[in-house]
Amino acid sequence: MVMISISNVSKSYKGGFEALKKVNLRIQQGELFALLGPNGAGKTTLISIICGLSRATSGAIQVGGFDIVSDYRQTRQLIGLVPQEISLSIFETVWDAVSFTRGLFGCSPNPDYIERLLKDLALWDKKDNLLMTLSGGMKRRVMIAKALSHEPKVLFLDEPTAGVDVELRQEMWKVVHRLRESGVTIILTTHYIEEAEDMADRIGVIHHGEIILVEEKDKLMKNLGTKQIEICLQEPDTVDVEAFKDFELKFDKSEMILTYDPREKPTEVEDFFAKLTQQGISYTDVKSRHSSLEEIFVKLVRDA
Repeated sequence: MVMISISNVSKSYKGGFEALKKVNLRIQQGELFALLGPNGAGKTTLISIICGLSRATSGAIQVGGFDIVSDYRQTRQLIGLVPQEISLSIFETVWDAVSFTRGLFGCSPNPDYIERLLKDLALWDKKDNLLMTLSGGMKRRVMIAKALSHEPKVLFLDEPTAGVDVELRQEMWKVVHRLRESGVTIILTTHYIEEAEDMADRIGVIHHGEIILVEEKDKLMKNLGTKQIEICLQEPDTVDVEAFKDFELKFDKSEMILTYDPREKPTEVEDFFAKLTQQGISYTDVKSRHSSLEEIFVKLVRDA
């Protein structure tokens, strides 16, 4: 089932600047979709429009089958948003802030659910603390608790781990995993691209307001990633560089690094090691690696 349907959505500002240019996107129920892009690419603008915080210049968006404009109340009830900026009433306690947000959505009180939510986010021991006394990381987790207070079916996480330490970040992702397993649709933007690589089902890349790629993560890594073999040379000074001119090689001190694409040259690795043997080159270690999502992302944006 399609949970979010975005059709030809554009956003223009006075002066002619186009923040979004005919964006089309479908996000399935229960998937974790990572929306990646450099600063100013249009990620937050798109999220703001879906969540009803901004109006599109043209196009249409549906959430759960409801139009975000004509069915505003229904769509807003389905959505939880954790924005980039921390915005909290500093004189409230953690418990009151989360409970009050639940009430704003018309949900009946549910202390058991709020307790479980605060415990999941490691906030239970802070439940009676004023928000003004919390650290930045703690405030970020309160924002997530508020976004989840009304038990939404769609959760937007716009840079949710900014300013959060590694341990708390891991706890946060455990909660996200449980939400996805329960059927919640999650849309993530992050500058920690390794997080998207670890967690996302699909990746979308936005650049200058346009979606330039949408692909399943595993297919993206396979189709656009490159592979490398690193050879630790025993006697690097004896290597005849000219003999390896047919390979894409990089020499780094005592290492020889081969970059190859098995789809284009299926026997390249075999040919490379045959050349090493032919040249009588000895080596002490061999390591292989695949392009990270971050490397693929940087190349996509640069090429775009």
